Amino acid sequence: MSWHVLGAGSLGSLWAARLARAGLPVRLILRNPQRLAQYRKAGGLSLIEHGQPARYAIPAELPDAPGAIQRLLVACKAYDAEAAIAQVAARCAPRCEILLLQNGLGSQQAIAARWPQARCIFVSSTEGAYREDDFRVVFAGRGQNWLGDPNDAVPPAWLAELDQAGIAQNWSDDILARLWRKLALNCAINPLTVLHDCRNGELRQHRPQVAALCAELGELLAASGQAAAAQGLESETWRVIEATAANYSSMHQDVRLGRRTEIHYLLGHACATADALGLRLPRLRALHAQLRAHLRRHGLPED
Repeated sequence: MSWHVLGAGSLGSLWAARLARAGLPVRLILRNPQRLAQYRKAGGLSLIEHGQPARYAIPAELPDAPGAIQRLLVACKAYDAEAAIAQVAARCAPRCEILLLQNGLGSQQAIAARWPQARCIFVSSTEGAYREDDFRVVFAGRGQNWLGDPNDAVPPAWLAELDQAGIAQNWSDDILARLWRKLALNCAINPLTVLHDCRNGELRQHRPQVAALCAELGELLAASGQAAAAQGLESETWRVIEATAANYSSMHQDVRLGRRTEIHYLLGHACATADALGLRLPRLRALHAQLRAHLRRHGLPED
């Protein structure tokens, strides 16, 4: 069974290249004829690992290409994912498996509700990758990929293919707890790096602000039924900050490059959940308002 990869960004390219390297059937779905022509001119997808590039001539096609899709890896940004799937939905076989690699929360639930006939598998990844150029991706940091289905705890047999491809994976019986934990970490770190215009490690100068945010995020997690995800949140936040001290957060990079952020699926989702639960969380709400104002000043979408 082929892996169809929708979204040839950093993570999508990283997965596609490793699957192809392992000899597994992979097809890239590119958004328009111009991108398809650029890809063909590049001669394939290049993965740079330990400074060594390798090129993989993975077949590529447009969303309306013929042929059924049985397993779809969606590696678009959270705000693009639903529209991207809609472009290929007519090709999806009954009980198609859709793997969702989006940041934050909200987009996954919207997709699962819109296509209930599919099996939607949520993925939380800590792997690091970035695009050096079009169709050239650098594997920047090994991590873990947690996969799970909130509606079906039975793991799929193809997890063995990820092992074969060297893609670190663990099946989670509670993937939402993993995603909430990652959302909380992102909310405690990324917005502050944007507002203070700093690398992750420079948040050491703003310890009280980080601590206050972690306290409110822990309250939100507990009230959302994710008490386990709230445990030790501040200490893990500092562990992540120290481990990535020299890095700029993904949100900081998006703002610097004039790209839309995933604020709606991070702070926006957190504040919307707080509204639904009747929680005050004044620091989290103030951070959301400050970040939206900052994005406005830079001419970027607020959601």
